[in-house]
Amino acid sequence: MSTKTDVFAPFEGHEQVVLGYDEATGMRAIVAIHSTELGPALGGTRMSAYADQPEPSMAAYQDALRLARAMSLKNALAGLPHGGGKAVLIADPQTKNVELLHAYGRFLATLGGRYVTASDLGMSVADMDVIAETCPWTTGRSPENGGVGDSGILTAVGVLRAMQAAAAHVWGDPTLDRRRVGIVGAGKVGGRLATHLIEDGAEVIVFDPSPTARAWLAEHAPAARLVDSLADVLASDLDVLSPNAVGGLLTAELAGVLQAAIVCGGANNQLARPEVADQLAARAIVYTPDFMVNCGGVIQVAEELQGGDLDRARAAVERVFATTETVLRRAAEEGVTPQVAAERQALDRIAGGG
Repeated sequence: MSTKTDVFAPFEGHEQVVLGYDEATGMRAIVAIHSTELGPALGGTRMSAYADQPEPSMAAYQDALRLARAMSLKNALAGLPHGGGKAVLIADPQTKNVELLHAYGRFLATLGGRYVTASDLGMSVADMDVIAETCPWTTGRSPENGGVGDSGILTAVGVLRAMQAAAAHVWGDPTLDRRRVGIVGAGKVGGRLATHLIEDGAEVIVFDPSPTARAWLAEHAPAARLVDSLADVLASDLDVLSPNAVGGLLTAELAGVLQAAIVCGGANNQLARPEVADQLAARAIVYTPDFMVNCGGVIQVAEELQGGDLDRARAAVERVFATTETVLRRAAEEGVTPQVAAERQALDRIAGGG
């Protein structure tokens, strides 16, 4: 008879979890490989100092497992020849240096290509260039080093196309013209999304506390209305809410009062708890799952591995519209939430091997 302790409970479906440590640099990392059924696992490296340090970080471990599974779903829905994986580099990003990144690259290289890394929270294109010096299975590098550069460009395109598909599902017209869209977070994705929406005729309301983000919007999207708080966005009689900052924005409380017809944004892990998807559906609010919507970045970095053809990558991102249509139709036909329908769609492709 076998037993399973709590520490192994999150392993459902994961193929492998590897811990890395380098004494000379203090590098500590976790790589979670959820699936390689469709090809080598592809997913970003997240660098963060977790609250339960200096003890072994259960928070980092759980992050890696959860995010690796999400990458399997994202890569499958995006039609990529990749499974899902995620890495966590356990350190304050302010302490990173070349020696630590080289040690991390050497650790990744021991996996022999089963996991391909790109950047995530706390990491940059420049960091990927450094890691690539000791690990050939690195993508998302700078154009000067053979990479495709900033993946936020195509991520914003994918969010726009998903939002347009949701608009067609709700209002019968694939445009945001004269619709009021509230954007929370105007960084690399949210800021560009604002410009696309304005071009599509939308009225855009944006909240981001960053002076840098606000200055960028003032220059590149002057038609956007900047507000001072999330409450100001929510009070704006929205048609669409677009979370593009940190995760967990969609709480049970927000789901109970939100007046928008659609939720569609580029942020990861938008649902504070899984049951929030049910609450949104019960109120006839169409939620487009983040792992379906924000795949433009991973499509772009995956293309780097195939030759770096950005036109081909953009064409793949444009297919987010059709994927969103399919998932929303499946949700209606099967009487489930879009979250469940999107997971089923991804798992079907994984089970079929592509």
